[in-house]
Amino acid sequence: MSQTLLMPKATAVWLVDNTALSFEQIAAFCTLHPLEVQGIADGDVASGIMGANPIQNGQLTKEEIEKAEGNPNYRMKLSEPKVRVAAVKRKGPRYTPISRRNERPNAIKWLVRNHPELKDAQIMRLVGTTKSTIESVRENSHWNAANLTAMDPVTLGLCSQIDLDLEVKRASKDAPAQAELNEGTTLLTAEEALARAGGRGHEHMSEDGGDGFEPSHDRRQDDFDADSVFAKLKSLKTDAADEE
Repeated sequence: MSQTLLMPKATAVWLVDNTALSFEQIAAFCTLHPLEVQGIADGDVASGIMGANPIQNGQLTKEEIEKAEGNPNYRMKLSEPKVRVAAVKRKGPRYTPISRRNERPNAIKWLVRNHPELKDAQIMRLVGTTKSTIESVRENSHWNAANLTAMDPVTLGLCSQIDLDLEVKRASKDAPAQAELNEGTTLLTAEEALARAGGRGHEHMSEDGGDGFEPSHDRRQDDFDADSVFAKLKSLKTDAADEE
Protein backbone atom coordinates (compact mmCIF):
# COMPACT_ATOMS: atom_id res chain seq x y z
CA MET A 1 0.00 0.00 0.00
CA SER A 2 1.56 3.30 -1.09
CA GLN A 3 2.03 6.00 1.54
CA THR A 4 0.64 9.47 1.04
CA LEU A 5 1.66 12.62 2.85
CA LEU A 6 -1.14 14.24 4.79
CA MET A 7 -1.82 17.92 4.03
CA PRO A 8 1.19 18.53 1.74
CA LYS A 9 0.79 22.31 1.56
CA ALA A 10 0.37 22.66 5.31
CA THR A 11 3.44 20.44 5.79
CA ALA A 12 5.40 22.60 3.35
CA VAL A 13 4.40 25.72 5.29
CA TRP A 14 5.74 24.17 8.51
CA LEU A 15 8.98 22.99 6.87
CA VAL A 16 9.59 26.44 5.36
CA ASP A 17 9.07 28.14 8.72
CA ASN A 18 10.87 25.67 11.00
CA THR A 19 13.72 24.08 9.00
CA ALA A 20 16.69 25.05 6.84
CA LEU A 21 15.71 22.70 4.02
CA SER A 22 16.01 23.85 0.43
CA PHE A 23 12.98 24.54 -1.72
CA GLU A 24 13.83 21.51 -3.85
CA GLN A 25 13.95 19.19 -0.82
CA ILE A 26 10.63 20.47 0.52
CA ALA A 27 9.04 20.25 -2.94
CA ALA A 28 10.22 16.65 -3.40
CA PHE A 29 8.92 15.62 0.01
CA CYS A 30 5.56 17.40 -0.33
CA THR A 31 5.11 16.56 -4.05
CA LEU A 32 4.93 20.25 -4.97
CA HIS A 33 6.72 22.40 -7.53
CA PRO A 34 9.81 24.25 -6.26
CA LEU A 35 8.31 27.56 -7.44
CA GLU A 36 5.20 26.79 -5.38
CA VAL A 37 7.38 26.27 -2.31
CA GLN A 38 9.16 29.53 -3.05
CA GLY A 39 5.75 31.24 -3.28
CA ILE A 40 4.93 29.82 0.18
CA ALA A 41 8.18 31.27 1.53
CA ASP A 42 7.40 34.64 -0.06
CA GLY A 43 3.86 34.63 1.33
CA ASP A 44 2.21 34.59 -2.11
CA VAL A 45 0.93 31.02 -1.82
CA ALA A 46 -0.98 29.35 1.04
CA SER A 47 -0.99 32.52 3.10
CA GLY A 48 -4.06 31.38 5.04
CA ILE A 49 -2.90 27.82 5.68
CA MET A 50 -1.64 26.87 9.14
CA GLY A 51 1.47 24.73 9.15
CA ALA A 52 1.19 21.03 10.02
CA ASN A 53 4.05 19.40 11.93
CA PRO A 54 4.94 16.14 10.13
CA ILE A 55 6.90 14.97 13.19
CA GLN A 56 3.78 15.05 15.33
CA ASN A 57 1.83 13.35 12.55
CA GLY A 58 4.35 10.51 12.61
CA GLN A 59 5.23 10.95 8.93
CA LEU A 60 8.71 12.38 9.39
CA THR A 61 11.44 12.07 12.04
CA LYS A 62 13.68 14.76 13.43
CA GLU A 63 16.73 12.72 12.44
CA GLU A 64 15.52 12.63 8.81
CA ILE A 65 15.20 16.42 8.78
CA GLU A 66 18.69 16.88 10.27
CA LYS A 67 20.14 14.48 7.74
CA ALA A 68 18.55 16.42 4.87
CA GLU A 69 19.71 19.75 6.27
CA GLY A 70 23.30 18.48 6.25
CA ASN A 71 23.10 17.22 2.65
CA PRO A 72 21.22 19.38 0.07
CA ASN A 73 21.11 16.45 -2.37
CA TYR A 74 19.38 14.16 0.11
CA ARG A 75 15.67 13.54 -0.34
CA MET A 76 13.63 12.82 2.80
CA LYS A 77 11.48 9.73 3.04
CA LEU A 78 8.17 9.20 4.75
CA SER A 79 8.25 7.23 7.99
CA GLU A 80 6.57 3.87 8.18
CA PRO A 81 3.08 4.33 9.64
CA LYS A 82 2.48 2.75 13.04
CA VAL A 83 -1.10 1.89 12.15
CA ARG A 84 -2.21 0.82 8.70
CA VAL A 85 -5.73 1.82 7.78
CA ALA A 86 -7.52 -0.36 5.25
CA ALA A 87 -8.55 1.38 2.08
CA VAL A 88 -12.18 2.43 2.02
CA LYS A 89 -14.21 0.18 -0.23
CA ARG A 90 -15.80 2.19 -2.96
CA LYS A 91 -19.57 2.01 -3.14
CA GLY A 92 -21.76 2.84 -6.08
CA PRO A 93 -22.01 1.76 -9.70
CA ARG A 94 -19.16 -0.30 -11.07
CA TYR A 95 -16.90 1.72 -13.34
CA THR A 96 -16.67 0.33 -16.84
CA PRO A 97 -13.99 1.48 -19.30
CA ILE A 98 -15.31 3.41 -22.27
CA SER A 99 -13.97 0.77 -24.65
CA ARG A 100 -16.12 -1.87 -22.92
CA ARG A 101 -19.34 0.04 -22.41
CA ASN A 102 -20.72 -0.95 -25.81
CA GLU A 103 -20.36 -4.62 -24.77
CA ARG A 104 -22.78 -4.32 -21.87
CA PRO A 105 -25.90 -5.40 -23.83
CA ASN A 106 -24.04 -8.50 -25.05
CA ALA A 107 -23.11 -9.37 -21.48
CA ILE A 108 -26.69 -8.76 -20.31
CA LYS A 109 -28.00 -11.09 -23.00
CA TRP A 110 -25.56 -13.79 -21.87
CA LEU A 111 -26.56 -13.43 -18.22
CA VAL A 112 -30.29 -13.46 -18.99
CA ARG A 113 -29.91 -16.57 -21.14
CA ASN A 114 -27.52 -18.59 -18.97
CA HIS A 115 -28.53 -17.41 -15.50
CA PRO A 116 -32.24 -16.52 -15.53
CA GLU A 117 -32.29 -16.82 -11.73
CA LEU A 118 -30.27 -13.60 -11.40
CA LYS A 119 -32.23 -10.54 -10.35
CA ASP A 120 -31.96 -7.21 -12.12
CA ALA A 121 -30.10 -5.71 -9.18
CA GLN A 122 -27.48 -8.46 -9.39
CA ILE A 123 -26.98 -7.93 -13.13
CA MET A 124 -26.67 -4.20 -12.50
CA ARG A 125 -23.89 -4.85 -9.97
CA LEU A 126 -22.04 -7.23 -12.27
CA VAL A 127 -22.20 -5.26 -15.50
CA GLY A 128 -22.74 -1.71 -14.25
CA THR A 129 -25.88 -1.04 -16.28
CA THR A 130 -29.42 0.21 -15.72
CA LYS A 131 -32.68 -1.63 -15.16
CA SER A 132 -34.24 -0.20 -18.32
CA THR A 133 -31.39 -1.60 -20.42
CA ILE A 134 -31.80 -5.04 -18.84
CA GLU A 135 -35.54 -5.01 -19.58
CA SER A 136 -34.99 -3.92 -23.18
CA VAL A 137 -32.49 -6.74 -23.77
CA ARG A 138 -34.73 -9.32 -22.07
CA GLU A 139 -37.79 -8.24 -24.05
CA ASN A 140 -35.77 -7.97 -27.28
CA SER A 141 -36.74 -4.32 -27.63
CA HIS A 142 -33.20 -2.92 -27.46
CA TRP A 143 -32.36 -0.49 -30.24
CA ASN A 144 -29.51 -2.78 -31.36
CA ALA A 145 -31.26 -6.08 -30.61
CA ALA A 146 -30.65 -7.47 -34.10
CA ASN A 147 -26.88 -7.21 -33.67
CA LEU A 148 -26.55 -8.36 -30.06
CA THR A 149 -24.50 -11.48 -29.35
CA ALA A 150 -24.49 -13.22 -25.99
CA MET A 151 -20.98 -12.93 -24.54
CA ASP A 152 -19.58 -13.88 -21.15
CA PRO A 153 -19.08 -10.72 -19.03
CA VAL A 154 -15.96 -12.27 -17.48
CA THR A 155 -14.41 -12.66 -20.92
CA LEU A 156 -15.35 -9.08 -21.74
CA GLY A 157 -13.67 -7.85 -18.59
CA LEU A 158 -16.85 -6.36 -17.13
CA CYS A 159 -16.68 -8.46 -13.95
CA SER A 160 -14.56 -11.14 -12.33
CA GLN A 161 -15.40 -14.82 -12.18
CA ILE A 162 -15.48 -14.63 -8.39
CA ASP A 163 -18.14 -11.89 -8.45
CA LEU A 164 -20.22 -13.82 -10.98
CA ASP A 165 -20.06 -17.06 -8.98
CA LEU A 166 -21.00 -15.18 -5.81
CA GLU A 167 -24.09 -13.61 -7.37
CA VAL A 168 -25.17 -16.93 -8.91
CA LYS A 169 -24.76 -18.64 -5.53
CA ARG A 170 -26.88 -15.99 -3.86
CA ALA A 171 -29.59 -16.28 -6.48
CA SER A 172 -29.68 -20.09 -6.29
CA LYS A 173 -30.49 -20.15 -2.56
CA ASP A 174 -34.22 -19.86 -3.27
CA ALA A 175 -34.16 -22.21 -6.27
CA PRO A 176 -35.29 -25.46 -4.45
CA ALA A 177 -38.31 -23.81 -2.86
CA GLN A 178 -39.27 -22.30 -6.18
CA ALA A 179 -38.94 -25.68 -7.92
CA GLU A 180 -41.26 -27.32 -5.38
CA LEU A 181 -43.78 -24.52 -5.84
CA ASN A 182 -43.74 -24.93 -9.61
CA GLU A 183 -44.18 -28.70 -9.33
CA GLY A 184 -47.24 -28.27 -7.11
CA THR A 185 -49.00 -26.04 -9.61
CA THR A 186 -48.26 -28.20 -12.67
CA LEU A 187 -51.12 -30.21 -14.19
CA LEU A 188 -50.60 -33.96 -14.37
CA THR A 189 -50.84 -35.90 -17.59
CA ALA A 190 -53.44 -38.65 -18.01
CA GLU A 191 -50.84 -41.39 -17.57
CA GLU A 192 -49.49 -39.83 -14.35
CA ALA A 193 -53.02 -39.36 -12.95
CA LEU A 194 -53.93 -43.02 -13.69
CA ALA A 195 -50.67 -44.23 -12.19
CA ARG A 196 -51.26 -42.29 -8.98
CA ALA A 197 -54.90 -43.43 -8.82
CA GLY A 198 -53.79 -47.04 -9.30
CA GLY A 199 -51.25 -46.70 -6.51
CA ARG A 200 -53.87 -45.36 -4.11
CA GLY A 201 -56.31 -48.18 -5.13
CA HIS A 202 -53.64 -50.76 -4.41
CA GLU A 203 -53.15 -49.31 -0.94
CA HIS A 204 -56.91 -49.56 -0.25
CA MET A 205 -56.97 -53.17 -1.43
CA SER A 206 -54.21 -54.13 0.96
CA GLU A 207 -55.95 -52.41 3.88
CA ASP A 208 -59.49 -53.76 3.26
CA GLY A 209 -59.08 -57.22 1.74
CA GLY A 210 -55.61 -58.21 2.81
CA ASP A 211 -55.53 -60.76 -0.01
CA GLY A 212 -54.79 -58.43 -2.87
CA PHE A 213 -58.34 -58.49 -4.31
CA GLU A 214 -60.78 -55.65 -4.28
CA PRO A 215 -63.89 -56.41 -2.13
CA SER A 216 -66.17 -54.79 -4.65
CA HIS A 217 -65.02 -57.30 -7.24
CA ASP A 218 -66.31 -60.16 -5.03
CA ARG A 219 -69.62 -58.41 -4.55
CA ARG A 220 -70.06 -58.08 -8.28
CA GLN A 221 -69.62 -61.84 -8.66
CA ASP A 222 -72.41 -62.48 -6.06
CA ASP A 223 -74.91 -60.22 -7.78
CA PHE A 224 -77.48 -62.38 -9.67
CA ASP A 225 -80.76 -61.46 -11.29
CA ALA A 226 -84.09 -62.39 -9.57
CA ASP A 227 -85.23 -64.89 -12.23
CA SER A 228 -82.20 -67.09 -11.86
CA VAL A 229 -82.58 -67.11 -8.08
CA PHE A 230 -86.27 -68.11 -8.21
CA ALA A 231 -85.57 -70.74 -10.86
CA LYS A 232 -82.93 -72.29 -8.67
CA LEU A 233 -85.27 -72.34 -5.66
CA LYS A 234 -88.05 -73.94 -7.78
CA SER A 235 -85.72 -76.68 -8.95
CA LEU A 236 -84.72 -77.40 -5.37
CA LYS A 237 -88.38 -77.74 -4.30
CA THR A 238 -89.10 -80.07 -7.22
CA ASP A 239 -86.21 -82.33 -6.30
CA ALA A 240 -87.36 -82.47 -2.68
CA ALA A 241 -90.92 -83.46 -3.73
CA ASP A 242 -89.65 -86.24 -5.98
CA GLU A 243 -87.57 -87.65 -3.17
CA GLU A 244 -90.64 -87.84 -0.90
